[in-house]
Amino acid sequence: MHSVSYIVRIYRFKKNDPRSLVGVVEEAGVKGKRAFTNYDELWEILISSKNIQRHEKQRGPAATEYKQKKEKGGDDENN
Repeated sequence: MHSVSYIVRIYRFKKNDPRSLVGVVEEAGVKGKRAFTNYDELWEILISSKNIQRHEKQRGPAATEYKQKKEKGGDDENN
């Protein structure tokens, strides 16, 4: 199982309602940001299986081998 690191920036929250947050989340080492407007959205971003799957595809050994094959000009199983 791979560990995923995030950078969470909270720009605004209400003192009397800590579940009311506004900010963005970045996955460390991956381009792009995802915005959230409340605690539930933040939680969904952090636990979403899409993030885990994307992380494994980008950093997994199979992805590295595939990228190396593509760079050498072979993209099918025979090369």
